Amino acid sequence: MEEGNSSEVGGRKVYDEGEYGVEIPETAHQISSDSWLQVGFILTTGINSAYVLGYPGAVMVPLGWFAGVIGLIIATVVSLNANALIAKLHEFGGKRHIRYRDLAGYVYGRKAYSLTWGLQYINLFMINTGYIILSGQALKAAYVLFWDDHAMKLPYFIAIAGFVCALFAIGIPHLSALGVWLGVSTFFSFVYIIVAIWLSLRDGIKNPARDYTIPGTATSQIFTTIGACANLVFAFNTGMLPEIQATIRQPVVPNMMKALYFQFSVGVLPLYAVAFSGYWAYGNSSSSYLLNNVSGPVWVKAAANISAFLQSVIALHIFASPMYEYLDTKFGIKGSALAIRNLSFRISVRGGYLAINTLVSALLPFLGDFMSLTGAISTFPLTFILANHMYLVAKKTKLSSVQRLWHWLNVCFFGVASVAAAVAALRLIAVDSKTYHVFADL
Repeated sequence: MEEGNSSEVGGRKVYDEGEYGVEIPETAHQISSDSWLQVGFILTTGINSAYVLGYPGAVMVPLGWFAGVIGLIIATVVSLNANALIAKLHEFGGKRHIRYRDLAGYVYGRKAYSLTWGLQYINLFMINTGYIILSGQALKAAYVLFWDDHAMKLPYFIAIAGFVCALFAIGIPHLSALGVWLGVSTFFSFVYIIVAIWLSLRDGIKNPARDYTIPGTATSQIFTTIGACANLVFAFNTGMLPEIQATIRQPVVPNMMKALYFQFSVGVLPLYAVAFSGYWAYGNSSSSYLLNNVSGPVWVKAAANISAFLQSVIALHIFASPMYEYLDTKFGIKGSALAIRNLSFRISVRGGYLAINTLVSALLPFLGDFMSLTGAISTFPLTFILANHMYLVAKKTKLSSVQRLWHWLNVCFFGVASVAAAVAALRLIAVDSKTYHVFADL
């Protein structure tokens, strides 16, 4: 990037982005270096990660055909709208807000800065925990294809997955450095998505009898439906949009809108295809990890599982990058990624952070519950409540009464939905905790 002139503003060092005259805070990571297409692939990598293999079971089973299909379409539209609001505020007030908490702090004040940082940390920590669970499940699924001796339990595979994620985090200094790895991630995504769809359709044709009724008692159906609604928005989770937008080249807002349109058009098609084909093939017996349902050649399923494992390692790095950026900036980790100080810092700090993630993943490997709880306590507030209210506050003099009413309706609706989804998710975790013990081999 062209840094332009540096200066002191409000006690912190900032840089002026040349002809655009926009101030950005100092950071140890790269700013304004990536094309809109690369950013679009980062966003698409997130929504088409191995999490998509859980949507037939986590979304479609508790909602059924009608509510599931309509729900996914509505979730796509409202998520695009909410992300567009955040994207349009990226340069609000003549400052470039490269972190979500910076934007919230600028709009509301210091308390909102801290609250947003806390919510975002919880959101990203739980997403990363889910990725490590997914990685472990994928490794175990590949293992049992060849050695179904039950000698290796899921917690062992989770530990291996966490170690590999740490190695990758140590080797990739920042988000923009993913570069060619985004292409690798896309390739791996295509492998497990194509295999999952192909084998699901093949099974569905061979075994036409399946049950699409929503399982459970009337009471449990209510809670699982609410939890599934949280999973719907989790699918499009971008609670770190300003951090991703920080990497995009000027002009920032138009380029980010291109990336978002790419994500929510071409990018959502594989997600839809997996969710619908998996549910069509297996009905309400769809697993929380679709590759556990499919039948077919062992080598094909092994390739899909290994691809899901490797793609999860790359995707986790995206959602861990705000924490890495915070730590690198705080402790002045700049310059060569191979410098002894920088390398040792990443080994100890990033390795320690992912070790905690791995321990939590092994203790409570209930992936669907994690998706529901994450959607409830952090995705709803960050992606929908905060986005609409910040836009309302920032643009209050420029909005019509109808527009203000619309944003307030969004704030109120998603506020109620967040509370209901949190209660439902906690109930699911309590139920599963009675069924399974810690370090469960699911």
